[in-house]
Amino acid sequence: MAIAFVQGMLAGLQNSGRDGSRLLEQAHIPPAILSDPTARIPVDRYAELYNLINQELDDEGFGLFSVPLRTGTFEFLCRAIITAPTLADAIERSIRFLRLVLPDLAVRLASTREQAHLCIVETRRLTIGRVFAFEWLLRLLHGVFSWLVGRGIVLDSVAFPYSRPEHADDYSLIYTARSTFDADTLTAAFAAHLLELPIRRDETALQTFLDGAPGRLTTLYRRDREIVQRVRNALRSALPVSLSLSEVAHALHFSPRTLHRRLEDEGSSFQTIKDALRRDVATSSLAKTRQAVAEVAAELGFADTAAFYRAFVRWTGMAPAHYRRRLQAGGGASRAGGNATD
Repeated sequence: MAIAFVQGMLAGLQNSGRDGSRLLEQAHIPPAILSDPTARIPVDRYAELYNLINQELDDEGFGLFSVPLRTGTFEFLCRAIITAPTLADAIERSIRFLRLVLPDLAVRLASTREQAHLCIVETRRLTIGRVFAFEWLLRLLHGVFSWLVGRGIVLDSVAFPYSRPEHADDYSLIYTARSTFDADTLTAAFAAHLLELPIRRDETALQTFLDGAPGRLTTLYRRDREIVQRVRNALRSALPVSLSLSEVAHALHFSPRTLHRRLEDEGSSFQTIKDALRRDVATSSLAKTRQAVAEVAAELGFADTAAFYRAFVRWTGMAPAHYRRRLQAGGGASRAGGNATD
């Protein structure tokens, strides 16, 4: 996970004058890592910090809103929608529930014959952690709805109501590769026929689901994207050989066309996965080893160092050597992020 998500989670805590260092250390995240905008952390540590902040503030909204979402809000949301017959009914119940507890953001559902649109709009201007507030609520709702119907709900596109953030590359894994920015309203589009899906979970399943929630939603969502993860694993195992789409498709027993379609169904693409993997391995290698830049480039399958240099600048906004110097100046704080790709 990009460190920007951690900074967003901590924004409300810091605004209240509290030091988050103790919670970061409890989640095994070095506090100094916050100063490196290119750092990354393992998703399980992110989930642990998520729940620790909720408990510290007694607020499942991270202190970002005018009214706190007291501990237990997420559980009662789940209990309010678990008995809904279909996804459409569950979404409508969620909208009514959130209207009672979250006055700063309004959620609505609109649909045509082909597409459904889940919209989130400010009713009061958010002044603390605004970007993260939208990221959080969309991920929360998307994760819960996917769990309810027992399958990942593929988002065809999402328009976000803010400028493209530096960590926007992560959106392709968390939401969809088809993310746009500077919209008036957050609008997440998905196939309208999914609204008719029946709710497949019951009270027994809910008890298990709530263990470690709501932070656990982060890890659950990653498992929903099965083909994305299988492609990523195949590419990682083959390094330094750079596999083509056809070669990965053959290894996974798909035709190239079928693999392309399956990835598209999960809101991603072969090139997006390949770029994200190379970026994560490159930043981890520069953080955790003393390998020469040329060696890192070779291990990632780049034909020459110049091509790796151009790609790294595109991924992080800085040259590999500059990135490593920043890590050394910060005492190696970013090294905790390397485990995310192991």
